[in-house]
Amino acid sequence: MQSRQTLINQLSETVQHNCHIADASHAGDYTLCIYLLKMRELYRWENEESFSTALPKEDVGQWLRQREELWDKLEGLDYRNLNLNEQALSPFDSDLINHNLHHRNLVYSGGMGLNNRPHFFLAELDTHEKHNDYSLYIAGKEYARDMSAPPAMSHQNNIYIRKESFRRLLWEQLETWRWNKPDNALGRAFACYDCDSDLDNALNAMTDTEVKNVIEHERGEIQAGQLLGEQWRTLLFSLPHSKAAIMLRAVRDHLADSLTTLPALLEINSAPSWHFYFGNLSNMRKDLYPELIRGYDEWYESGSLSKMSDIIEQGKEHWARLCKQILDIREPDLKLQQTEIQNLIEKYRL
Repeated sequence: MQSRQTLINQLSETVQHNCHIADASHAGDYTLCIYLLKMRELYRWENEESFSTALPKEDVGQWLRQREELWDKLEGLDYRNLNLNEQALSPFDSDLINHNLHHRNLVYSGGMGLNNRPHFFLAELDTHEKHNDYSLYIAGKEYARDMSAPPAMSHQNNIYIRKESFRRLLWEQLETWRWNKPDNALGRAFACYDCDSDLDNALNAMTDTEVKNVIEHERGEIQAGQLLGEQWRTLLFSLPHSKAAIMLRAVRDHLADSLTTLPALLEINSAPSWHFYFGNLSNMRKDLYPELIRGYDEWYESGSLSKMSDIIEQGKEHWARLCKQILDIREPDLKLQQTEIQNLIEKYRL
């Protein structure tokens, strides 16, 4: 039988190759500032540098030029299959690949993210749990990843949590917040941990705490998908990158969180987690749910969650009803359809 290390080396090469192809096609999706931040952290990951290490600018610059030259050669190529047990498996057949990797304590995922961007990763499998309506994979050390490396994904009732990528995301958020140090929810979340004098342990502690709530959101995504069916997914993927598409994702995220994440936050009533949740709400989500922001502000000022509880219960019914109204739109013209979706969602802000 092939040794575990040989298998890891072989698979890492294939998965990383596919990651490079995905990056070559989608690196331009980011603003220059976000692109440079993500590339710097990709360099840190590849070179196994700690978060407290100041990266050498010349080395990073040279590495960046070499990576962009590699992307020029790979852009548009087909993704490679993964060879396992004398089978050539599609890089998007995560279930079958994981079936072959489970006894080696490895986990893999290949799927589509925002704007139809493919994501791939290979990592150590820390935890695998089977529940009634989903399977949970928690990944540790990563052997192959793309520049974006989303820390959590749900696909076909499978939830993938990437603790290493989540810790790295926290670091990126902390670095960004430190530029101006605004008095906001995210800054309050970091203030609950000793990020200044004990960074590594602070990030580890924050990861262990907030991963639980990330899992709740992914559970909500699965439940929302079951409520809305394939029609919602078809609608979302039929739209170009647009305000309507961003609004659709925001509405579904609110539905998902009303089903699982927010009730769980009410139950644990953890100040760091409340701050972190609101610190990560997008501007669109805040705009569509101002009542929830008022609930957070009241809790921050008074410590009372009485209003928040009512808001969350109201939201659960509101977002489910709005999603169904969106699915009832039958406009065949794509531009008019987008306009109707935008108008409907704006009309029913909560």
